[in-house]
Amino acid sequence: MQSDDARYLKRKYKGGSLDVHPTEKALVVQYEVEATILGETGDPMLGERKECQKIIRLKSLNSNTDIASLARKVVEECRLISPSRLPEVEQLLFYLQNRKKSAEKKEKKQIKPRDLTPFEGIELDEEANINSIEDYVELLYEDIPEKIRGATLILHLARNPDNLEELLQNGVLHTGDNG
Repeated sequence: MQSDDARYLKRKYKGGSLDVHPTEKALVVQYEVEATILGETGDPMLGERKECQKIIRLKSLNSNTDIASLARKVVEECRLISPSRLPEVEQLLFYLQNRKKSAEKKEKKQIKPRDLTPFEGIELDEEANINSIEDYVELLYEDIPEKIRGATLILHLARNPDNLEELLQNGVLHTGDNG
């Protein structure tokens, strides 16, 4: 194909899916761009399709936002979203508006379990040894202080990736049967 033959470039946008961003206050628009080079007679000479996405960030979205107005503004400003999808945009914005609150709560709750210091105040005078795992399991059947000591020692072993295979193969840990 010679460059003299190519006269026009025709681009066609085809709207696709519309969804919320997984972590941000934003909408994600998936769409397809079809670029076609037309010859002198208007016949397509070369065409290419490409999947694209546009992220519409909604920084002003909060609990007081007028969802209907914001949805209209989004549809007006983004030509990739058909006006017929206004109710869908409203629904997604409503979801985003409410999701943010619960997502923040979940994040706060998730931070606490990640903190692996539930045994604050319990100091061990001994170092956990993988060869003593059966002794630690036996401690789990004793009184509360010994149970805590046994669980803490097993936890220390589990924190070391080198011990994980041995812990998995230890049948006593799986069944809880020590005799």
